[in-house]
Amino acid sequence: MDPRITRLADLLVNYSTAAKPGENLLVETIGTDALDLVEEIVRVAAEGGVNVQYNIHHQTVLRAFLHAAKEEQVAALTDAALHQMKQMDCYIGVRGASNASELADVPAEAMRWYSKHYFEAVHLKERVAKTRWVVLRYPNDAMSQLARKPKRAFEDFYFDVCTMDYAKMSEAMDALVELMANTDRVKVVGRNTELSLSIKGLRPIKCDGKVNIPDGEVYTAPVKDSIDGRVCFNAGSMFESKAFGPITLEFEAGKCVKVEAGGDTEAVEAILDRDEGARYVGEFALGVNPYITSPMLDTLFDEKIGGSLHMAMGNSYDDCFNGNRSGIHWDLVHIQTPEWGGGEIWFDGVLVRKDGVFVHEALLPLNPDALKG
Repeated sequence: MDPRITRLADLLVNYSTAAKPGENLLVETIGTDALDLVEEIVRVAAEGGVNVQYNIHHQTVLRAFLHAAKEEQVAALTDAALHQMKQMDCYIGVRGASNASELADVPAEAMRWYSKHYFEAVHLKERVAKTRWVVLRYPNDAMSQLARKPKRAFEDFYFDVCTMDYAKMSEAMDALVELMANTDRVKVVGRNTELSLSIKGLRPIKCDGKVNIPDGEVYTAPVKDSIDGRVCFNAGSMFESKAFGPITLEFEAGKCVKVEAGGDTEAVEAILDRDEGARYVGEFALGVNPYITSPMLDTLFDEKIGGSLHMAMGNSYDDCFNGNRSGIHWDLVHIQTPEWGGGEIWFDGVLVRKDGVFVHEALLPLNPDALKG
């Protein structure tokens, strides 16, 4: 067993979820590539006295089901999964699918049923709201290809990112949390981007390795009707097994009123028309992980890119709730490092970050040189 896998398993069980003896932990994996990590997670947790359950899913099976099932059958699948999740204190989700596009040809109506019933009920309302959870990807061939790196080089990158000093990052985040908590107006300026919003009264939350691995963001939510302007999400995105290029959205009074996504514009519009809340924003966050510098069409990595920000179309998290409910939560990333056109973030008229580097004195410990050092 690669000792880095054992170290990561220990981090997930004892730091990220802090699973205690006698508590119930669900370990869930998609695909079979990650079984060595799942094996170590289960071993570490069981040796620590944790009650472990584990599920192994595969996207080819889900694809076959969604092609054949009716809505009531998707709802029945949800009932069983929801019953299990309600028993859990902790959840570790390992995503190790060998083909990120396995669900690309599932009919849109079936994906809507799956999102509405399974994802919203089991994960958004139960797992996210009521358990201590962490989700991560696994460095398999598919992920290495998305990152456009040889597998061995990607593995080295992956373990650097996933086992970094999250305690140090957590301490450095406190100043950003405090600053955001006392901020009303945010202005974002960048290439093809000029956006204003309010975060007044919405609690900022640091993500320091206890929810996602890799981690490295501080998020809040915008006042629902406060967003005006235009933002180009230049990192691209993978959503429901479909890859999207840059997406530019325009907002008026909080609502997305225009989409520009090249040949994908119609597909983006269809996603944002799924329900009333899908055209509003449920999350606004700054990414600070110094080891992640370029996108790879994997949200768990891309939303943490140092020098980036992201906004989620759709559902707002309960711990920073702005009143928006939706069956989707689609994170879209805007990178502001010089290689991506640069940009600025202003809090109440004060410049806090320029070209991806914090310039506010209290935030200097969040810059890459400080976090890596």
